[in-house]
Amino acid sequence: MWELIGLFWAAFLSATILPGSSEAALLALMALGSWDTATLVAVATIGNTLGSVVNWWLGLFVERWRDHPRFPVKPAEFEKYRAWYHRWGVWSLLAAWVPVIGDPLTVMAGVMRTPLWLFLIVTGAGKLARYLVVAGALKFVV
Repeated sequence: MWELIGLFWAAFLSATILPGSSEAALLALMALGSWDTATLVAVATIGNTLGSVVNWWLGLFVERWRDHPRFPVKPAEFEKYRAWYHRWGVWSLLAAWVPVIGDPLTVMAGVMRTPLWLFLIVTGAGKLARYLVVAGALKFVV
């Protein structure tokens, strides 16, 4: 059971603005063989999706601080992400798992007031697809 809790937290934290690699945790647990792949993929997907909710929640409040001198994103960059999200809408969240762009997209979903239920469905679908590919790649190689 502790392995699943660890996987959940690894996935949760790697979805926030903190660095992390939930894929490594998933692959390690798959290699151990203590849990079936479906359970591991489900736990990683749920943890990673809920971690993205932290970013969405931050997005609800972040815009009021964008003119602060220590705001971590330059105004032009902030507008670039806003334009990206405006152009592709909620479907851009299917790429929420992609390094570098995923976290800003989930924050921007909060800025743009994407309904949480829709955010969870689309973001979760993208993250599930990613974990299925990672798990499938290991199964294919081994």
